[in-house]
Amino acid sequence: MRLEKISRIDTTSLRAVLNPDSIEGSTKLDSLTADAWMLVDDSTGIVISEKCGFERRYMASITKMMTALIALEKGNLSDSIDITEDVFINRDSRVRLGQGYVMLDLIYEMMMISDNDAAYALAKHVGGDTLRFYDLMNQKAQYLGMDSTHFANPNGMPNDNNFSSAADLVKLARYAMRDTMFASIVGTAEKAVPLTDGRHMDCRNSNALLHTYEGCIGIKTGYTRQAGYCLASSATRNGHTLYLVLLNSRRHATRFTESAALLDYGFRVMDAYTQRINAQ
Repeated sequence: MRLEKISRIDTTSLRAVLNPDSIEGSTKLDSLTADAWMLVDDSTGIVISEKCGFERRYMASITKMMTALIALEKGNLSDSIDITEDVFINRDSRVRLGQGYVMLDLIYEMMMISDNDAAYALAKHVGGDTLRFYDLMNQKAQYLGMDSTHFANPNGMPNDNNFSSAADLVKLARYAMRDTMFASIVGTAEKAVPLTDGRHMDCRNSNALLHTYEGCIGIKTGYTRQAGYCLASSATRNGHTLYLVLLNSRRHATRFTESAALLDYGFRVMDAYTQRINAQ
C-alpha cells in the first residue's frame, strides 16, 4: 500500500477540474531560476506544477535521503560508529577523525547539517563496505520505480553516475516520510547531537523552510557546483500535504524563496481543486 501510494503521479486530473494557470501565483513560476522541479499533492498524487520533472539531473546532498532511509531500514540504530581514516574522506564536515556516535545520532547529524563524511561512515557500517551500500541504494531505487536514478555515492558529491529526476526524488521523499523515524529526523529544526564520549554537537537544520515556512515538515537541502542549489521539501496546510523537489536553483537563498513560492501556489491550487470537487 505504501509503495502504491507514492507511485501515483497524476498529470491529468487537475486540468480536468480547473485551470491552474488562473490561480494566483502562477505567473511567478516563469521567473524561477531553478532548472527543474516537481510539486505533488500527497493524498491524490496530483502534479500541481513541474518543469523538466522527468529529466535526469544531478541531485547533490538530496542523495542523503536514500542514505538515511537505507540506514534506518537495514541498520541497528543503537550501534556505535567511529569516524575512521577510511571514511574521513571529504574532510569538509563537522565530524572529526576519532569521534564516535550512536548510529541514530549520526543519522540526525548527517541529515540536519548535510555532513558528507557522516554519510560515508554510515554507508560503510551498514553495508560492510561502501560499494555494497551503493548496491542497496540502487536496489531500493529500483523497488520504488525510480527509473531515472542511479546512486554512485552516499552523499551526492560530484559524480557523473549519481543522478536522478525531480519526479523520482518526489517518490523517494513521499516513501521515506512514511517512516516515522525518518520524518522525525528531517523535521527537527535544532538538536544537540551527542557523541559517545559525552560531548555534544549543536546542529541547526540547513533547511531554512523549517525555520521560516508555516507548516514545513522537512526534508533535505543539497548543493554542489555540478548540481546547483537544490531542495526537497514538504509542508502541510488546510489538510493538504505537498511534496516539492526543486533542482539547480541559482543561489543559496533562491532555492528557499522559490520553493516557498511554489508551495504557496500549490496550496492555493489544492484549495481551489477541493472546492470544485466538493461542489460537484
